[in-house]
Amino acid sequence: MSASHPDDSDPRRSPVNRLSADDVTLAYDRRVIAERLSVEIPDHSFTVIVGPNACGKSTLLRALSRMLRPRAGRVLLDGQAIQSLPARKVARTLGLLPQSSIAPDGITVGDLVGRGRFPHQGVLRQWSAEDERVVRESMERTGVAGLADRYVDELSGGQRQRVWIAMALAQQTPLLLLDEPTTYLDIQHQIDVLDLCAELHEEEGRTLVAVLHDLNHAARYATHLIALRAGKVVAAGAPKDVVTAGLVEEVFGLRCQVVDDPETGTPLVVPAARAARARPAFDEAS
Repeated sequence: MSASHPDDSDPRRSPVNRLSADDVTLAYDRRVIAERLSVEIPDHSFTVIVGPNACGKSTLLRALSRMLRPRAGRVLLDGQAIQSLPARKVARTLGLLPQSSIAPDGITVGDLVGRGRFPHQGVLRQWSAEDERVVRESMERTGVAGLADRYVDELSGGQRQRVWIAMALAQQTPLLLLDEPTTYLDIQHQIDVLDLCAELHEEEGRTLVAVLHDLNHAARYATHLIALRAGKVVAAGAPKDVVTAGLVEEVFGLRCQVVDDPETGTPLVVPAARAARARPAFDEAS
């Protein structure tokens, strides 16, 4: 056994956080997305992963959720390799809202949200009043309770997204992973969803991990940011420490100013004017 990867069952091993990636290589067939990537998800944090398109954000989230097996290295959940754990145990611990979700034909909103309770079912435990309550509350919190009897395939993209979020909430896991949860949503519903995520983190102590494209949303809501570029962690930490003009230019190639958000005091990225962005980066030195 490799000295760098001690026995998962070693009682002496005391992981710092419940979820982490340890020196993983992530790939699809021959296309390598990230090599020797390590991340820690702080317990009870609202962690947001940011970075440019195709940098590995969603791939990392898929690995953290056990949907993608690392080619090398390990994802650890409660100190054990996540691939070695029973599927039902993982489903009771970690919920996932994937980037693209497809509902079965002819399923109603209520039935789909109810599927979030499946990990809690068993031979000796069938559908209960508690399951009914959790499903109802999950739909109410995401604003889809009035759609319970509608077919999912009749809904708008934004409505369907909120239904999938409700199903993830119904799973009632201490860790919740969301891949671009604000996709298809208008600005009001984007804020509603992110407010809900903040409530789950602050009031219920859940650990959330989300991939977001909007850096200002990430800076406003996250307690911990991970900035990726080309499959590597460029920076990680509190938004006020991570989101700087230099970091934004390094990771996204965008000239900007970073100011205090007048509402929250969190970092706010203000892109440079078009004329300023058109100038060469170091024209003042020429």
